[in-house]
Amino acid sequence: MTELLLGAVAYDPKVVTIWSGFRDWLREQGLPFDFVLYAHYERQAQDLVDGRVDAAWHSPLAWLRTRRLADAQDTDVRSLVMRDTDRDLTSVVVVRADSAIRESADLKDKTVAVGAVDSPQSTLIPLNHLAGLGLEPGTDFEVRRHDIGVGLHGDHIGGERDAARALMAGEADAACMIDANHLLFGQEGTLPPGGTRILTQTGPYDHCVLAAGPSLDPELADRFTRLLLSMSYSDPEVRRLLDLEGLTQWVPARETGFGQLTAAVDATGFYDPGGRITAADYRP
Repeated sequence: MTELLLGAVAYDPKVVTIWSGFRDWLREQGLPFDFVLYAHYERQAQDLVDGRVDAAWHSPLAWLRTRRLADAQDTDVRSLVMRDTDRDLTSVVVVRADSAIRESADLKDKTVAVGAVDSPQSTLIPLNHLAGLGLEPGTDFEVRRHDIGVGLHGDHIGGERDAARALMAGEADAACMIDANHLLFGQEGTLPPGGTRILTQTGPYDHCVLAAGPSLDPELADRFTRLLLSMSYSDPEVRRLLDLEGLTQWVPARETGFGQLTAAVDATGFYDPGGRITAADYRP
């Protein structure tokens, strides 16, 4: 049987542990499987469309670019699965609890801290949300970026964490982050308990996607999908891997949760309609 080769981005050392474990489990189920690691999502997206890997564990931004590249090349790609934790997420714009800022309009002429330039959840989506509220980033307020892990599409949350730190240090009047990290930063002490409040919150959106490229045989793709969907959290061996990857079960992928990110990419010119990188200050 043909071996399925998957691409994954090495945003953290645990990625090796995760996909080595998935490889062992999939091979035990009779599916020939291996993976390769990438330094950033842009090359992974291009390699998926060009058939150098059969599948890819993609960020939402990488999936959007993959779709555009594939359409431009008249090539078929499709999403297979996503984590149960990838659905219906939101980003928040938070201020210090004692801030005089009470509504979004009060951010006029203030400083907003964000994560890395390519972070969907802590930069692109929340800034586009503020633009929709009538506040143009860089014009109505200053954007202070924290470009840590550029090319990792926000998977390395160092920039997001530094945005939170900038808020508490008084270097910014507000900070953008995904709702789950707002909770995490409070638990770990980056944000003091009760030290912040949410000023505004985006609508729900979806996050990561496991995508199939044109080189993946449809029957093999279906078998791969069925196996992932069958992984049970009640299995101790499987549970360890799922916990590391931040899910309790794989669910079928859907295409409906990327509207906000698409709007943000189009508004900023991050990618052009053909999937080319057109953000002037983005160098993965």
